[in-house]
Amino acid sequence: MNTRLLALAALTAALSMSAACGSQGGGNPAAPVAANETATDAASETPGAEASESVSATPSASASPSVSGSPVGAGCSSLPASGKGSPAELAKVPVGTALSDIPSLSTLARVVKKAGLAETLNSAQDITVFAPTNDAFSKIPKNQLDQLMSNRKSLRGLLAYHVVKGRKAPTDMHGELTSLEGRKLTVSGSDSSLKVNDAAVTCGNIATSNATVYEVDKVLMPR
Repeated sequence: MNTRLLALAALTAALSMSAACGSQGGGNPAAPVAANETATDAASETPGAEASESVSATPSASASPSVSGSPVGAGCSSLPASGKGSPAELAKVPVGTALSDIPSLSTLARVVKKAGLAETLNSAQDITVFAPTNDAFSKIPKNQLDQLMSNRKSLRGLLAYHVVKGRKAPTDMHGELTSLEGRKLTVSGSDSSLKVNDAAVTCGNIATSNATVYEVDKVLMPR
């Protein structure tokens, strides 16, 4: 069987394991996610994996994030200073919810929902998400984006490439990181000049209750 598809089929299982480990380690309570993946659809050229999951609990909104420092990057000025979507409020909610609260990530939030992964992300524990902004998605031709949005397997494979295990601080952003999709991401730069592959980080080190988010100005495509 195609090893690439097998790797992609592990997305939900990997996030579920992360959630389970967090629960057993005294972190936020999260029910394990049941995954039932298949990788039989060869029609799509974009990597992906079919999976179904059910989540009965998500991390507590009052959990303290295990990340230090403030958001970095010129794009952070677009975050509200207080209230919904502000750094203080984002730190209280899990990442699947946080994506919907950040105005510049509304397209990504819609993609995550379309892929059926919002609750899976909410149940994960200690991950880093590289989040393409609305402007990043606007760079993809509409017909290609519509085709991608119509294929859940493709969406899941693409989103898996934007997630890595562990909460990465700016000082961890160097060298290669292995995505949950299975292939490598190259990170470089420092502070306000961070890059992921050829995408620039516009606002990074955004803490949520279970993840760290880095907004990027391009949709990352597996090589």
